[in-house]
Amino acid sequence: MSAHPDAIHSAHDHGTRAHKDIAPGEIAVGVVVGRGSEYFDFFVYGIASALVFPKVFFPFAEPLTGTLYAFAIFALAFVARPLGTVLGMWLQQRWSRSTKLTVALFLLGTSTAGIAFLPGYGAIGAAAIVLLALFRVLQGVALGGSWDGLPSLLALNAPKERRGWYAMLGQLGAPVGFIVASALFAFLISSLSPEDFYAWGWRYPFFAAFAINVVALFARLRLVVADEYQDKMGELELEPTPVGELFRGRGRHVFIGAFAALASYAMFHIVTIFPLSWIELFTEDSVSGFLLLQVFGGVLAAAGIVASGMIADRVGRARTLGGTAVAIAMYSGFAPTLLGAGGPGQVVFVLLGFVLLGLSYGQAAGAVTANFGSRYRYTGAALTSDLAWLIGAAFAPLVALGLCAEFGLPYIGLYLLSGAIGTLAALGVNRALRLKS
Repeated sequence: MSAHPDAIHSAHDHGTRAHKDIAPGEIAVGVVVGRGSEYFDFFVYGIASALVFPKVFFPFAEPLTGTLYAFAIFALAFVARPLGTVLGMWLQQRWSRSTKLTVALFLLGTSTAGIAFLPGYGAIGAAAIVLLALFRVLQGVALGGSWDGLPSLLALNAPKERRGWYAMLGQLGAPVGFIVASALFAFLISSLSPEDFYAWGWRYPFFAAFAINVVALFARLRLVVADEYQDKMGELELEPTPVGELFRGRGRHVFIGAFAALASYAMFHIVTIFPLSWIELFTEDSVSGFLLLQVFGGVLAAAGIVASGMIADRVGRARTLGGTAVAIAMYSGFAPTLLGAGGPGQVVFVLLGFVLLGLSYGQAAGAVTANFGSRYRYTGAALTSDLAWLIGAAFAPLVALGLCAEFGLPYIGLYLLSGAIGTLAALGVNRALRLKS
């Protein structure tokens, strides 16, 4: 018996709609895979800056000075990142989003692998430092260029009452990347002699980062090139806009967004990279043991990120961000004492710090990006994130270590407090502007 034409037509329409629909969960997987690979790269370099590069690339300097030099080069990626975003937007307009993503992740992978093969200062002298800085700049350009719009698509495609939940899913890439990077370094440090670790062992995480980037590239491209994805991005107007036009039309919102996330981004390096350098330079504690403690902290951060999604869907994303900024301000008052106390104090510093990091970071991305509207959201969200990293996180290890070495640990408290104040001020300005409009 032949099917009724109306039934065939209805089935065809249903199939077309199903084909063009993108489930938020599918987008979330792409976001987590992409961000997880980027953050693994990010933390491999950050941990190496605290533990490896001072000895391999700055052996001529005192340990503290060498670490400060390494942290200065660490910051270069964040300075270069906005340039990478602008170049990436140009590539996308000139060719396609998939071309931009391929170029960016290929550049990220090759610059990371380049660091793995880079001879130390003892082999080629100052050229090693120059090449390290060059590869770091290229990493920053690549990270900026790798913006794919998936977080914005996820936010707009998620049910309105669950946007806090779906917003936090993309943020899970950070603790995942940190846990894997820290565990790998802890294993290598505890398994190898110091001579072997500094000669060749430290290079393995960079090789792993290259391999993970290849996997992530194909996982993200599979989603990005799909017709459903392209159609949805076009429907929501998530396409690049000229940077000059963005700043003329929504410039103040770029800065409000960057400062709104300041407490979270300041916290980011104060509990991950900075304490590693402090343990290495000023204590006799086991570095591998501290890394394993941080691995557990990363698990707590992931739990905090998940909790932030549930809280944000109940009270709102901006209120969640503001509440965690207040909590970070309170933490800043006793964090220096905890870190300086050793033993149990350090455990509380790390674990409580990671919980607060997860709660704040879970809603730090895009909490105020609705201000951009659909036309400016794609480019605005990317540059807001770049500026938040630059202002809040780029120089955090350098400034914190320099101030604490010179004046004492209380200065990390002041650094965190300034970030919390920046977040609360930005959220207050944002609320005032919304009430006026």
